[in-house]
Amino acid sequence: MTSSPDTKNLTERVAELIRQKIVHGEFSPGQRLSEAALSESLQISRNTLREIFRLLTKEGLLKHEPNRGVAVAIPSIAAIIDIYRVRRLIECQALRQAYPRHPAGKHLHRAVDMASQCREQGDWLGVGTANMEFHMAIVELADSERLNEMFSRLLAELRLAFGMLQDPEFLHAPYVDMNAHILQLFESGKLNEAATALHDYLAQSERIVLAACARHPVFKSR
Repeated sequence: MTSSPDTKNLTERVAELIRQKIVHGEFSPGQRLSEAALSESLQISRNTLREIFRLLTKEGLLKHEPNRGVAVAIPSIAAIIDIYRVRRLIECQALRQAYPRHPAGKHLHRAVDMASQCREQGDWLGVGTANMEFHMAIVELADSERLNEMFSRLLAELRLAFGMLQDPEFLHAPYVDMNAHILQLFESGKLNEAATALHDYLAQSERIVLAACARHPVFKSR
């Protein structure tokens, strides 16, 4: 028996909703997900939710453990390294080849403004979400729906890595001003400089995340 188009659309919509909850830090790495509670809050059947669980497990965002149910995945060190490799390939190229007056520039501005406001309020998880929006906007400069969809899933995995760190201020604070600087270079038409700055920025971010994860008890026990 095949799924109807309506069922597939519902599955895709709710799967994206859960991805966004992960991106926004609403679900933490290792958190167990109650099938009963989640199906009720999302107003979907358990069968539909199980299909969504299978999809997100295949994407590496969830993990099924026999007799223990489904939990939010904990990314491996190898996965984090690979995520940053892909980010450098996609984001730096998108920025280097971008049109400075691209409509995604408005998205970049909103993300920078949101990060500044959250910093003033001491909302460091909000700063992290704004940072995700900034990098999503960079990928939008490439005008590729396939890249947008793939990168949205990549960001959800990355947020899981961020969730392993216990100090969101330490993790996100340096990048508020860095994002603003990259935006300024982009709008000035200095695309190569912007891409180089982004490459260095991502290398710094990768070092911080890997060092913090290496100190985490979960990784020490592996």
